[in-house]
Amino acid sequence: MKYLYLLLILFCLSCNHKSETTHVSKTVEDNVTPIPLDGKKANYLYHFAFDCVDQEYPNKLGQVLGDATYLKTPKELHPAFYGCFDWHSSVHGHWTLVNLLKDFPNFEHREAILAKLKLTLTKDNILKEVAYFDDVHNKTFERTYGWAWLLKLAESLNEWNTPEGQEFSKNLAPLTQLIEEKCIAFFNKLNYPIRVGEHPNTAFGMSFALDYAKKYNPELEQVIINRAKTFYLTDNDCPLTWEPGGFDFLSPCLQEASLMAKVLPKEDYITWLDTFLPDFKNNPSKYINTVEVVDKSDGKMAHLDGLNFSRAWCLYEMGRILDNQNMIALANTHFEASYSKMDTGEYAGAHWLASFALYALKAGEQ
Repeated sequence: MKYLYLLLILFCLSCNHKSETTHVSKTVEDNVTPIPLDGKKANYLYHFAFDCVDQEYPNKLGQVLGDATYLKTPKELHPAFYGCFDWHSSVHGHWTLVNLLKDFPNFEHREAILAKLKLTLTKDNILKEVAYFDDVHNKTFERTYGWAWLLKLAESLNEWNTPEGQEFSKNLAPLTQLIEEKCIAFFNKLNYPIRVGEHPNTAFGMSFALDYAKKYNPELEQVIINRAKTFYLTDNDCPLTWEPGGFDFLSPCLQEASLMAKVLPKEDYITWLDTFLPDFKNNPSKYINTVEVVDKSDGKMAHLDGLNFSRAWCLYEMGRILDNQNMIALANTHFEASYSKMDTGEYAGAHWLASFALYALKAGEQ
C-alpha cells in the first residue's frame, strides 16, 4: 500500500510540474504584445521632467573647483541644464520633453513645455555650457554618461521637424560638436572598457553615441565600432547571475550585449552572444528577474528602478534583432515592475526615471 501512495504522490508532483510549465509558456505568449506609448502614458511621464527642468535645488554639481571663482549657483554654471538635481538628469529631462512633443504633436501641455524649453535651450546658454566643458579643470565633466544623453538630445532635436525643433537643434550644435570630439578622443585613448552598473559604463556610452553617430558622424561611428570590437569581441561567459549590484541602474552584461547587436552583423552577433551569454537567448528568465527598491528616498537604492527600465530596453533591442519572444516578454515584465511605482513623491527617483521609462517604451515600439 505504501508503494501505491508513493506512486500517487509522484503522479501529483508530475502533474503540478506540467501545469506550471504550461502556465509559464502561456505567460510568455501573452506578454509579447508591445507596450504602447499612448496619450495616457505621455501625460503620466511628462510631469516628472517638466517639474524639474527648472528646479534648481537640491543639486549635485560634480564639478572640480579651480579656485574660489568657481563657487557659483547651478544656474550660473549651467544656464541650460541646471535643473533635475544634476546636469545629466537635466539633459535627459529635456530629451523626455522633446520626445513627447515630437511623438504627440498635439500634446495638451505642448505650449507649457515649449515655454520652458525656450528659456533653457538658447544660443547664449549653450555657449556658456560649451565654455564650462572647455575649462581646464572640467574637460572630463559628465564623461561619458552625460555625453551620451547630450547626443541623444541632439539626435531627437535633429529629427523634430518643427521650427522650434530646428531652432533648438541649431542652438545646441556647438555643444553637440564639442561632445562628438570628446567622444572620439576618449574612446580612441581608452585602453580598457569600464564595466560597472552606473554612469561611467563604456558600453552604455558607446551605444547611445553610436545611435547618433550612425546618422550624423561617420568618424565617430567608425571609432565606436572599432573600439567596441577591441573591447568586447573576445568576451565570454559574462557573469549575469552576479547582477545586480545594489546601486546599479545599468546591467553591465546586457549593455554590452545590446551594443554588440548594433555593431555586428546578425549571424556574427548570434555566434558572439552564444559565447558571451551561453543559453541566455533560450531561457533569459533563468538568469535575471525584476529587481525591487527597498528605500525610494535613497538616491543610490532608487537606481534599481532604473535598472528594470534599462534592462527592458536592452532586451527589446536584442529580442527584436533575434526575433526572440522570450526576451520581449521579459522586457515587458521588467518595464511593468517599475512603471507604476515611479510617482512616489521621492525626488531621488522622480528627477530622472521618466527618461528611462520613455526610452524603454520607445525601444519596445521600434
